[in-house]
Amino acid sequence: MLHLLLVVFITWCGITLYLYFSQSRMLYYPELPSRVLDATPAAVGLPFENIRLTTEDGVQLHAWYVPALAARGTLLFNHGNAGNIAHRLDSIRLFNSLGLNVLIFDYRGFGESEGKPSEQGTYRDARAAWNYLHENRAIAAQQIVIFGRSLGAAIAVDLASQVPSAGVIIESAFTSVPDMAAHLYPWLPVRFLVRYRYDSAAKIGRISSPLLVMHSREDDIIPYSQGEELFAQANQPKQFLQLNGGHNDGHNASQAVYTKTLQQYLDTILPRTGDGAAAPLSSH
Repeated sequence: MLHLLLVVFITWCGITLYLYFSQSRMLYYPELPSRVLDATPAAVGLPFENIRLTTEDGVQLHAWYVPALAARGTLLFNHGNAGNIAHRLDSIRLFNSLGLNVLIFDYRGFGESEGKPSEQGTYRDARAAWNYLHENRAIAAQQIVIFGRSLGAAIAVDLASQVPSAGVIIESAFTSVPDMAAHLYPWLPVRFLVRYRYDSAAKIGRISSPLLVMHSREDDIIPYSQGEELFAQANQPKQFLQLNGGHNDGHNASQAVYTKTLQQYLDTILPRTGDGAAAPLSSH
């Protein structure tokens, strides 16, 4: 019995140490399926510009700026933790069809961007994208919608807690990395081991822009309850949309209601004028 307990304890310690030293590889998946950009927005019929962004710590990021006809505003797109911007063409096309220019960028270490991903690094990456829109393109904060999906939702929440915007959309979001770790490994002391926080639950109450939260009850990675908790802690005005489908395809499985809700949300925060352009907005 003592031998068996010793084996269990050693195994438990081994798994704990593995998780501690593998955190970065478990959080960021730039190589899944590949860092190679195998398509561009031209593949879905959209004109675009290749952009190079420079972060405050000197890292060069690759981005696309995809203009919309008679644009009502601009979407800053923070993607999830796997792959690169070339794997988000369907979403780019959808947002573009709703009258939004789209700026989508790869975090450091993803796609054609330099560097190695880290929590503070991804925050700097999003801020560099924001600065590009606000300073280089002279787009007013009240014309920018901050969007994030999965890991990108945590990055979007961090950015939106610091800068004004027309609105904030988060999809399939988690409350924090420690919460996710405890959910995945309830039998390990992971809350004391994680080096990454991405604590959206602590930041979402600092967002004053109109918020749209979207999450699927069938999400197979991030519990629906975490999306509900973020929504509960957020300020008004806010809206929650329940999706169907898994973590990676909820926006496709719920395409009709997903698109309709986005359209209605955008009509509220960025209403069009009679000529198709966005109406002037007061600050939110």
